[in-house]
Amino acid sequence: MSTAHGTTTPPGVPGPRPWSADPYSDALVTGRGPLFLRRTDGWLLPLEVERWCARADAVDLTVLGRCEGTVLDVGCGPGRLVAELAARGRPALGIDVSEAAVAHTARLGGQALRRSVFEPLPGEGRWDTALLLDGNVGIGGDPAALLRRMTQLLTPGGLLIVETLADVDVDERVSVHIVRVTDPRGTDGPAFPWARLGTPALLRHAARAGWRREGQWSAGGRSFVALRNRDGCDGPDDRDDRDGRDDRDDRNSRSTSSAAEPPNSTAVISSQRARKSSPESPVANR
Repeated sequence: MSTAHGTTTPPGVPGPRPWSADPYSDALVTGRGPLFLRRTDGWLLPLEVERWCARADAVDLTVLGRCEGTVLDVGCGPGRLVAELAARGRPALGIDVSEAAVAHTARLGGQALRRSVFEPLPGEGRWDTALLLDGNVGIGGDPAALLRRMTQLLTPGGLLIVETLADVDVDERVSVHIVRVTDPRGTDGPAFPWARLGTPALLRHAARAGWRREGQWSAGGRSFVALRNRDGCDGPDDRDDRDGRDDRDDRNSRSTSSAAEPPNSTAVISSQRARKSSPESPVANR
């Protein structure tokens, strides 16, 4: 996390960079929170800075085990994912609007650009895999526009792996601020649009945008969906017709065959995510 781009700014035109606000930059430098996204009604989503700056765990490894070829990490944060890929000799690039995040990624040995996903990017139409993890499907507050943009970035038949809210059907558009725990009602950063999606909502948006579901799974209390670029689809998805339901859980994610498993892929990554909390209840309402 994270790359944010306001929906009021046309794609390709740089807009506000809320993730460059000092609270977020300071948190990445220190590797510590607390830090929140605050909705206009006071609802707070904790940002798990410590998690983002930690090493990869077993759940992260299940994600990168499905990556194919060149990898674009959208909203790379402090860059553990990109750096881990680089250490394995895998071609990868992170993008993030936070200068601190890009600098942190470079210090770890990964490649990253300070860029919004809606701005021109290198290799457009040639990336084999793109990642939208740790809430980054919310970028721009418009999932349909983001999915269209991912189609432009990926090669025909490319793979998109998305993390969704676990075990809920949420399809929410909100305006949020980045705030410190010491002043949760303050506006340390500019307001920007965000979205929150459960798996069923993501699948609905993806179907309308022409993506095909390649697989879905849960591990460690987190949920993921793998989507295949429509340009590489040859027929309907017959792997799992249960809209929004996991095809495996964290107990058998390594032993059960997955529709998302690409051949000959053994890369390892790290990841960052928001601390797990109730999808509809505020963590604090101070």
